[in-house]
Amino acid sequence: MRYICLIYNSADTDGTLTPDETDELVKAHFAFDEELRREGIMIHADALEMPDQATVLRVRNSTLSATDGPYVETKEHLAGFYVIEAPDMTKAKEITARIPSVRFGAVELRPVKMLTLPD
Repeated sequence: MRYICLIYNSADTDGTLTPDETDELVKAHFAFDEELRREGIMIHADALEMPDQATVLRVRNSTLSATDGPYVETKEHLAGFYVIEAPDMTKAKEITARIPSVRFGAVELRPVKMLTLPD
């Protein structure tokens, strides 16, 4: 089964890591990525740009509005993600607990709903 691991950083603590701590975290993520590839677990992973680079889109009454971010109501922002393959939620939790950013923010683990077109 596929799971998505959504990495959230707190807007209150962004930019508080020293350059050395940031470099160490990035290196830890690259090492973790390679470990997941070797284990055949990782489907995809990416970091995201900061929320001020986002655009929030909404359609209301058939009208599209676009707002330069970050205007989704939250104190934390989505910083990156992993899509992994695991046999069950227990194993997915074990894998997610190894994500380096879990020490600094939160990681939401959610099963991916595999949709198929109706016949």
